[in-house]
Order: sequence, then structure tokens, then C-alpha cells
Amino acid sequence: MTIPWDTLKEKLGDKLSFGESVRQAHAKDESYHPEHLPDAVAYPEETADVVELARFSHAHGVPLVAYGAGSGLEGQAIPVRGGISVDFSRMNRVLEIRPDDFLVCVEPGVTRQQLNDALRPYGLMFPVDPGANASLGGMAATNASGTTAVRYGPMKANVRKLEVVLADGRVMEVGTLAAKSSSGYNLVELFVGSEGTLGLFTKLWLRVYGVPEATLAASAEFATVRDAVDAVCMLIGSGLQLTRCELVTKPYIEIINRQFDTSYTPAPTLFLELSGSQAAVQADMGTVDEILRDAGAARVSVVMDERDRQKLWHARHNAAYALMRTYPGLAHLSTDVCVPMSKLPEAVDVAETWIERLGIRGGIVGHVGDGNFHVSLMVNPTDPDDLGRAYELSHHLVEYALSVGGTCTGEHGVGLGKMKYQKQEHGEALALMQAVKRLLDPADMLNPGKLVDGIA
Repeated sequence: MTIPWDTLKEKLGDKLSFGESVRQAHAKDESYHPEHLPDAVAYPEETADVVELARFSHAHGVPLVAYGAGSGLEGQAIPVRGGISVDFSRMNRVLEIRPDDFLVCVEPGVTRQQLNDALRPYGLMFPVDPGANASLGGMAATNASGTTAVRYGPMKANVRKLEVVLADGRVMEVGTLAAKSSSGYNLVELFVGSEGTLGLFTKLWLRVYGVPEATLAASAEFATVRDAVDAVCMLIGSGLQLTRCELVTKPYIEIINRQFDTSYTPAPTLFLELSGSQAAVQADMGTVDEILRDAGAARVSVVMDERDRQKLWHARHNAAYALMRTYPGLAHLSTDVCVPMSKLPEAVDVAETWIERLGIRGGIVGHVGDGNFHVSLMVNPTDPDDLGRAYELSHHLVEYALSVGGTCTGEHGVGLGKMKYQKQEHGEALALMQAVKRLLDPADMLNPGKLVDGIA
């Protein structure tokens, strides 16, 4: 079948590119997965452009793959079957801010930092923070979360309403601006996390929050990972509302010290943050210090200065990049799982044991407050043995997570790397997911070969 590209070019003009360098830039994300060139790259500027692309795709069997900031870690934006990479970077307007409703409407190409810059004059913020300056459409597509999820939840907890273009070009609004609803199925949560396989987001209504009066951070060193996790359970059980609660294991602390000229003790370390009123934060930090020491912390350091607080979180957010710089010339393979909190020490033990047993270069960091942690590995993608050891580690980690009621991915998403575990994790429910995919995209044109693979 001959694809009438000229027809689409006439309608989109400079919003459609066939340039080699442009296509190359959209052939991969930040993951280790092999690149695949799209046939073309589209830059929609409004919903009508996305509708045009969907109708073209529907009529001529051309896959559409949404592309945000390219910061994904599991290959969701890689066009494995060619087609059109739909780059939303030109749909980057903050459309409406409703301070009294604590809501904002954005286009999918708006980035997290861009939104917070727009919210700052209103004394508001959008808290979901995956580390990278990701696009909000991409964050919704993968149900991103990050260091603040322990308090604010992932994207699914913060998307109120969506405008979505379906595979046949229909424009659908799902959700409501109300704080809650008991009406109908929750289609917002169906689309959020669907990785571009069910529809293309063109507008997102997001929850925003008041900027807290005061924020304090602390670091706490422990003899073992189990001691650190037990301390977190005590903190959460005390009713304290942590804003961030991160575990950094000893090997990663050593890498951070080398790369960022810090002097943290090489030991399992918690990075913590509290926010709220000045009086409440000061009082809570005293309670935190007492609980941490009772739980066996060797040292607790409270960070009062804002510059020092930013330095602490810069080290945590850029830990993976520090690892990459430690092993130049190798590719970064990052995997994550999420388990019930009580199983987190054993899960980290599994990861550390297999890293050592297989001789893999890597480090572990975790969102201890919700049982999610990451293993960052440096691999030679041209060496089958090296890749094989990394895959073996990931397999053992996922097997353990699933055996204790966890999930194969807490926030990176399924992408290309975790599809093989979908049947094992979801059982018969996978067939239901595939039925939903067939209903909304019967020809499998939206990000084919992903998430619930094997549709067409």
C-alpha cells in the first residue's frame, strides 16, 4: 500500500518533517533499548493537527507514537514499527490557571519546570517530580511519580481531566474538574499510564498545591538497609507527613561523593524532607530526629540552609548521571520495581546479591516511603554477555517483586523492557486490557508493540 505522504504534507506544512537528523533525534529515548527510525516526525500545534494525524493514520495504516521530552527509561517513545513520531513540544502552552480551584490546564508539551515557573506568582506548585524536566503529557502517559510521591502521589492522583484524541480521530473529554465523582467508570485512570497506546493527550487538567511556608531536609546514616527501612516505617506510622523519603545505598553514596564533591559517610543513607508551616516543620523535625536515632541512625544531619538543601536533592536527582559519568562509553540500563514496604529490605538484598554475583556495575536508590526502588546499571550494549547479566539481574528482581505481591515497575513504565512480565503479573486481567486496546484502537496504530503487546 502506497502511503500518500504528500497529502499529509500539504495539510501540515512545516509541522511535518522527513529530515534524516530530525528522524534520528526521535529514534530513541534515554533508555538502553535499540533505536528505530520513524518514517516522519510531526509537530502538532493544536488539537486539530492531532486529529488530522489520527485520521491519516486510521486511513492509511501508519503508526503514531507520541513523543514528549525523550526522557523515558523504558523505550515508550521508540517507534519500533516506524510510522510518525508525534512530537508535542510545540503544544506547550499553559492554557488556564484557576488558583481558587487549585487547578491548571496545560497542553502536553509543557514541561514540569515550565509549569512551576508559571505557577510561582500565584504561590502554587505542581509537585510530581521524576527528576528529569519531563513533559507533562509524557509524565501522564507513563504515570510518572518520583521523590515527592510519598506525599502527593503519582500522576494518576494529580490528573483531574483529559482531552484525548482517539485512534480514529475522535476527540474525547474524560474526567471532571470536581474534586471527586461517583459517576461512571474512571476513564482518566485508564488513560493515565497507558503509554500512548489508547489515545493522544491534547489537554490536561492537573491538581496544584500551595507552596509551603517552610521546607527542611535531613540525612540519616544507618548500618544496614533494613535499619533504614524500619526507621521509615516508624516515621510513617507516627503520622508524620513526609514530603520526600529516599534511600541511597552505600555504593551509590560513594559515586555521589566522587562526582559531586560531597562527603556523605559511605553507608545506607536516608534523604528526608518535611514541608509546611515554619512552626510545624520545626516541631516535626525534632520528632523525626528522635525517631531516627531510636531506630539506630548513626548520625542525623538536619539541613537548614536552602542552598544546602538544594545541593542534597541535586545529588539525589542526578545520581544516575553520576553513575554514567563513572563509566564513560557504556549505556545506562535503569530498572525499577515496587514492593510492599515490609519487603523492601529483602528486595534490595536480592538486587545487591545479584549485582555482586554477576559482577555488574551499578547502584541502588529507592523511594522508601512507597516501596519503589531503582537499580541503575552500566552495560555495553554491543556485548551480549554483558547485556545478558543485566537482564538476568532484572529478571531475578522482578520475580522477587511479583512473588511478594509487588509490581514489575513502579514508575518507569512497561515500555519495551517489561512487556514479558505482563501475563505473569496480571494473569487473566491481561486479556481484559487487550480487549480495551482492541476496542479503542482495533488496527493497533497507537504506539504498536508496547504495553499489552500482541494485539495485531
